[in-house]
Amino acid sequence: MNQQLYELTAEKEDMGIRIDKFIAESLEELTRTYIQKLIQDGLVLVNQNKVKANYKINNGDKLSIIVPPPTDLEIQAEDIPLNIIYEDKDIILINKEKGMVVHPSAGHYSGTLVNGLLYHCKDELSGINGILRPGIVHRIDMNTTGVLVICKNDYAHQFIAEQLKVHSITRKYNALVYQPFKVESGSIDAPIGRHPIDRKKMAINHKNGKKAITHYTILENLNNKYAHIECSLETGRTHQIRVHMASIHHPLLGDNIYGPEKDPFHLEGQALHAKVLGFIHPTSKQYVEYEAPMPEYFKQLIVKLR
Repeated sequence: MNQQLYELTAEKEDMGIRIDKFIAESLEELTRTYIQKLIQDGLVLVNQNKVKANYKINNGDKLSIIVPPPTDLEIQAEDIPLNIIYEDKDIILINKEKGMVVHPSAGHYSGTLVNGLLYHCKDELSGINGILRPGIVHRIDMNTTGVLVICKNDYAHQFIAEQLKVHSITRKYNALVYQPFKVESGSIDAPIGRHPIDRKKMAINHKNGKKAITHYTILENLNNKYAHIECSLETGRTHQIRVHMASIHHPLLGDNIYGPEKDPFHLEGQALHAKVLGFIHPTSKQYVEYEAPMPEYFKQLIVKLR
């Protein structure tokens, strides 16, 4: 795997921000600790010059961040319990639990789903996405639970990736949101892109955003304050459901990024569960559909909200 080069240009509103914080807000895949190490190693340049971690950003600064390739030893197989829904010679379906990161990222190489898959599948994972993401064809957020498909060979990976590309895969999520609905269902068609100021967030972005469509159905209004809904994704943008529901004033419970900062239920992140995943199987060429049972915390929360 080759080294990665990231290039950023600072704008007026970025002035005065420490360089390590600026990069961390711009590149969510890099942790601030790892960025500080890159700066210390001389792998971060500002206007082609090395700087220190306390450097303050100026308007128009051009940053180059060089991330060296990981060594094979950095991605270890770990005996992590996996909740397997289905497995054959081509694919494995996992019900991912809350708090588990899908794949390693710079500065974060252990305890991920990939570490567990390397132990369980050994060498039987597709290599298309490199050693950091073996078998990973799509992902869900760390605090989102539910079903994921992982590919064991490159043919299966390409076959399913093509379905993702043309949006033919069925993806249904359950979510708990603030505010009851007066309608039974609806759709949100609003492009999503990087937030213009806070680069760790996504936002409705009509200028630079990518097409994003979410269909939602109300399963139950809860106590005139909340709602249990099902969302079907026509596209798969980062944080799509979270951004779209917040944009219509129904942020997800537990989502302190796009919803209220204070969470009265003390959840570990957003109440979002990837319940159904359906696609054409790479070998049988038949449509298959897999479902992840609702996590216990989600079911208990519904009872509590009623």
